[in-house]
Amino acid sequence: MFLPIGIGSGLALLVFLAFKGFDITPLVLLATAAGIIFMLVKRDLPGLGARKRFDLVGGGSKKVAKPITFDDIGGQEAAKLEFLEALDFIKNEDKVKALGIRPLKGILLAGPPGTGKTLLAKAGANYTSSVFVSASGSEFIEMYAGVGAQRVRKLFKDAKEAARKANKTSAVIFIDEIEVLGGKRGLNINHHEYDQTLNQLLVEMDGISTDDDIRILVLGATNRPDLLDDALMRPGRFDRVVKVDLPDKEGRLHILQIHTAGKPIDPEVSLEAISRETFGFSGAHLESLVNEAAILAMRDGSRTIKMSHFREAVDKVMLGEKLDRRPSKAERRRIAIHEAGHAIASELANSGSVSSVTITSRGKALGYMRQAPQDDQYLYTAEDLQKQIRVALAGAVAEELILGNRSTGCQNDLEQAVRLAKQMIASGMSELGTVILSDLPESVVYRTVQKIVREQETALREDLVALKDVLLAAADDLVEQEKISGEVIREKLATVRAA
Repeated sequence: MFLPIGIGSGLALLVFLAFKGFDITPLVLLATAAGIIFMLVKRDLPGLGARKRFDLVGGGSKKVAKPITFDDIGGQEAAKLEFLEALDFIKNEDKVKALGIRPLKGILLAGPPGTGKTLLAKAGANYTSSVFVSASGSEFIEMYAGVGAQRVRKLFKDAKEAARKANKTSAVIFIDEIEVLGGKRGLNINHHEYDQTLNQLLVEMDGISTDDDIRILVLGATNRPDLLDDALMRPGRFDRVVKVDLPDKEGRLHILQIHTAGKPIDPEVSLEAISRETFGFSGAHLESLVNEAAILAMRDGSRTIKMSHFREAVDKVMLGEKLDRRPSKAERRRIAIHEAGHAIASELANSGSVSSVTITSRGKALGYMRQAPQDDQYLYTAEDLQKQIRVALAGAVAEELILGNRSTGCQNDLEQAVRLAKQMIASGMSELGTVILSDLPESVVYRTVQKIVREQETALREDLVALKDVLLAAADDLVEQEKISGEVIREKLATVRAA
């Protein structure tokens, strides 16, 4: 009401001054600038401006066609069980009050990107029949002082209003990338807006009470829990930290089964084999893998998605699309020798470990040897690390053995070998015994790493010299066919051993 009166009075004053002969140009420019600043602040302060910053699900303006359930999430059985127990505090309100339990105010979902933290949050909201309100940590930080704190207040207010409109008694507030909003205070000395925004979040979480007509649960997601402020992590705010890790082999199989359901999968496809070959893949990677395989099937005009499509999709997800660049004939032969060396060393270290070898350029890789471990491995002995060092060095040693010199394509492999050697030192597996790697002089670390790598290179060179014919034959096949399976390498090795 007062704004239109003020604008009208200002315009009348300007007309009066112009009638009296005053130059009103500076006043007009000043009023225009003030109006622009006011509109910007007005648009950003509420948190819901020209574009909606908060995603309201379950009673808000955005409807979900199919609610996310825990059955839609694979590979996170341990995380789901821990998360469900926490959610039961909201769902079973009467039991909670009878036992005098203080409901959890916040749960932090911590894990690598693509592991399903957002899906877990949405499934949790559906499980508790709660309104789901989501935001990203970066949306609370602006150049205007106080805007972030205002948005935090509005976020909690919006959650309660959405729950009331949907006739629900609880709401789940999900904040993705919470490390942006809840980072350690004092690190941004010249930008106190971060600290003020975090302080407001702490105040809002402290204000959550069991007596409220709308029960609020705050879910945060981050892949850097070490960056979060200690005040945010104390009991009474984020009471639990649920680890959402990369799925194991059984988890990957479950995820693949979820994403292939309803798709025309060829009977020859073995999801178990694909789950073995995708160690280190997140749920998002596996979803992309199935999607890329379907795209490749469509590109080939196939009615079903075949195993060849899945294998090609694995390479694409890991390394990227095939590149148009084509190395020269001499370079192709060098790449083939390099990758054949890796494959032979891998088979010598662990029989059956090679899935395929290719000299097709993808991403930054001119060639690639893909391993298919039988089982996921999380602990390594000295022998395991020594074998990995030999596999890493095999490309460079093969080039030197056949061509007489090495190339720049060996750089990443050598860096990997050095990292593995340092891991041996840090784990007490070197001649130095039990040490703290960071406390050692660089010269000592350098000499020890050099000795470890040299010993493995010497042993590897002896193996490749004895298998030089296999190395050359595998390289010739790669030059001719561009890609061969691990079975071809194993057949060649078996022929030599039989002889």
